[in-house]
Amino acid sequence: MSPVSIFPASDAIAGTRIPRRRRKGARPSELTAAALELFVEKGFAATRLEDVAARAGVSKGTLYLYFDSKEALFKAVIEEGIVPTLAAAELQLAEHNGSSVDLLRKLLFGWWQQIGETRLAGVPKLIISESRNFPEVAQYYHDKVIVRGRALLRNVLQRGIASAEFRSLEVETAIDVIIAPVLMLVIWQFSLVFCGREIDPESYLETHFNLLVHGLCPQKGSQ
Repeated sequence: MSPVSIFPASDAIAGTRIPRRRRKGARPSELTAAALELFVEKGFAATRLEDVAARAGVSKGTLYLYFDSKEALFKAVIEEGIVPTLAAAELQLAEHNGSSVDLLRKLLFGWWQQIGETRLAGVPKLIISESRNFPEVAQYYHDKVIVRGRALLRNVLQRGIASAEFRSLEVETAIDVIIAPVLMLVIWQFSLVFCGREIDPESYLETHFNLLVHGLCPQKGSQ
């Protein structure tokens, strides 16, 4: 049975391919969806505003009515596609009355269901590959996504330690260890899969979660 997600259903930006037809206007969400497709397919540097307009089926002038740069488009992609899932997770985390183990599971699998299985999962790879050339874009992603994502995990770990569900540990390092395999999964899905075997995400995440729980929870008989 699939785990219950604490994230909301993904916005159209993550899951609906933009029809390629010329028309007079477009909603901003259609432009950001087209931008996301191209950022993931071609990278940030190689994507041109005219490419985004063409993918959305509008003129470049129409695109400029809403966005004056690629940077503005990227920020809108993050604000529309990822930030709402983080906000919803923060709210539901605050209202969670179950165990910290259950909460960690919801965060891990919920992220994959709402971000990892969509085109938004290509954003971390984009940041990794182009952050040196576009530091302002990388900084924006760090401030809007990474900081809040780490805060979610920090809250869960501190909650579990306080309730004695988790053993005492160095929380910031534990956050790094939790995130690293998930990041590797999205990189594999978007890059390394072309060079080797395919990975089943559900099996991968289940194994990762089981290893985490065995590492976090105190052993029977331990102090």
